[in-house]
Amino acid sequence: MLGELLTDRGETLATAESLTGGLVGSTVTDVPGSSAYFDRGFVTYAYDAKREMLGVTREALDEHGAVSGPVAREMAAGARDHADTTWGVSTTGVAGPGGGTAEKPVGLVYVGVAYAAPWGTRDSFTRSVRAEFPGDRDAVKRASVERALAELVRAIRGVER
Repeated sequence: MLGELLTDRGETLATAESLTGGLVGSTVTDVPGSSAYFDRGFVTYAYDAKREMLGVTREALDEHGAVSGPVAREMAAGARDHADTTWGVSTTGVAGPGGGTAEKPVGLVYVGVAYAAPWGTRDSFTRSVRAEFPGDRDAVKRASVERALAELVRAIRGVER
């Protein structure tokens, strides 16, 4: 479904992943022919990787932490812009079993989506969604991948061509 949407529209995708460690990109490339629309994936687990590879600002990381809507949006935009693709999608969260807090419990995930509209249209955007998933580390990571791809498909369908 995602591949057909992107191919039909002549659009491309890059991923930026933290907690999923490349699973979003792997899932996308499990589909034969994905090279027609998938450009690259950035696995940016550490703060420095997010800053260096995606241009996530120190201020966003310092103020909100890596597990946040603002950082998810900056990650998605960074993937989109550094790869020069139409779309960027990102995942950041707490997969567990440790690392959770009262404010950011295990299973908390943010998915970011960024769209590059044609220049001059002012229709480009970034957005993020917050989700919480139950289960062990593997379950949280897999649910995060599913949610990221579902949010991406939803965003693509929302942009008229």
